[in-house]
Amino acid sequence: MKKILLVDDEKDIVEFLQYNLKQEGFEVITAYDGFETLTKIKENPDLIILDIMMPKMDGFEVCRRIRNMSGFERIPIIFLTAKSAEVDEIKGLELGASDYIQKPISPRKLIARVKANLRSSDKPNERTAPLKIKIGPLQIDKDKYEITIDGKLKIFPRKEFEILFYLANKPGRVFSREVLLKDVWGPDVYVVDRTVDVHIRKIREKLDKYSNLIETVKGVGYRFKSVE
Repeated sequence: MKKILLVDDEKDIVEFLQYNLKQEGFEVITAYDGFETLTKIKENPDLIILDIMMPKMDGFEVCRRIRNMSGFERIPIIFLTAKSAEVDEIKGLELGASDYIQKPISPRKLIARVKANLRSSDKPNERTAPLKIKIGPLQIDKDKYEITIDGKLKIFPRKEFEILFYLANKPGRVFSREVLLKDVWGPDVYVVDRTVDVHIRKIREKLDKYSNLIETVKGVGYRFKSVE
């Protein structure tokens, strides 16, 4: 049974979604503000549904803190919010959210998104053979979900890790945004093209002086630079 941490300051919404999630067989933990969320996360949920506009601490700050907590760097976080501005969606994705959903949404659609994000997060466990990529100063270990640059461990949120691994696994090959969305997020998760651009920008920031390893092919997509 997968465990969901459901966070919203509106009790009616929490009770309604909690009921529907339980009907689908999920165990549900609830929280009503940011500080309570950081306490309840110690119960080790498999996924977090997080509101943004909350008292005491907003969802953006909660997400930022969770991504800096040991053991929770890659837990799927779905923002479920009434904030519809593009700038808010981009901010949420930059902070490491796996998905961004605007209210209102039907319980069936939300549950479909929850299941899709859980499937995506479970994929690394489907393999038993070790899988590593070493290109120049960069080493990617898919089994441990670890990246080292010049021998130093660097933390990448799950989707950034998966995009980088996907590109580095086939250096020199160009991938369109549509292909990256389908193969990294999966066909069941609806995200827009700019989501890829946001994640690529964050990956380049973490690669620092090696940011040119990811090349933009104008009008097409992205590729990992071939290193001789």
